[in-house]
Amino acid sequence: MSGSLVTGATGFIGSHLLRRLGAAGEAHGVSRSPRPEEPGVVWHQVDLRDARAVEELFAAVRPEVVHHLAGEVDGAREVDVVLPTLTGNLTSTVNVLAAAARSGSRVVLAGSSEEPRPGNGHAAPPSPYAMAKAAASGYADLFHRLWGVPCTIVRPTMVYGPGQRDATKLVPYVTLSLLRGEEPRLTSGAKVADWVFVDDVVEAFAAAGAGGRAVGHALDVGTGLRASVREVVELLYRVVGAGGGPRFGAVADRPLDVPQSAETGPALELLGWEARVGLEEGLRRTVAWYAARQGVIL
Repeated sequence: MSGSLVTGATGFIGSHLLRRLGAAGEAHGVSRSPRPEEPGVVWHQVDLRDARAVEELFAAVRPEVVHHLAGEVDGAREVDVVLPTLTGNLTSTVNVLAAAARSGSRVVLAGSSEEPRPGNGHAAPPSPYAMAKAAASGYADLFHRLWGVPCTIVRPTMVYGPGQRDATKLVPYVTLSLLRGEEPRLTSGAKVADWVFVDDVVEAFAAAGAGGRAVGHALDVGTGLRASVREVVELLYRVVGAGGGPRFGAVADRPLDVPQSAETGPALELLGWEARVGLEEGLRRTVAWYAARQGVIL
């Protein structure tokens, strides 16, 4: 069997992980669109919602470890996102698990901190996306118990950092607004989450794929510390050196948001992993990345 296969390899976490694995040896990345060649990476154009295409992918690559990060990431509460998140997150995951059951591959599945778990008081999934991710984790557990698929679920909390190109997410949105001299439109800022730097998250995925101690377990990946959106935005204002201060309340809060934090003990015990980058340091690195690409000198 060959090395690592990363689905969702053009996404925020997946692209960082693919570079990390590719630097250590040949890694395979999956995308729905053609990708240019790059050192250490073999690209495959596959739609993971197509079961036959997934089977053919596994037959061609024969991966030892599959890092399954592909999915439709949309936390909106509208009914229109139900079907895309269902097929993008649940159907694709079942196809990957079924192919892994036949190939003998280990699977490291990207879960969600919004699945019911101790770190959120076992709150029910608050969005179609979270519901699909919870169902995908349930299927991963089933495949492990019933057919022996070696599967580990890694549940990152609120990930941020350089390279997050979805400008609707809080950190890139506020950062880019301030670098452009614009005032961001903000919610009340009351939402509380566990903010974890992308490089730390990548190391957790790499550790989960490197050994078998965490097989059969679902592991939170976060700092164990909570900070509100208000606190994060105020930190970004200070890091950028923006004048004035943020004005909160222009945008309605999303319904059913539940405070989130990681239960850090299992990841430390089973992976030897813990977050190393603090929030302020992580935001400074992130702002510097965006500023360099905007041609802004801080």
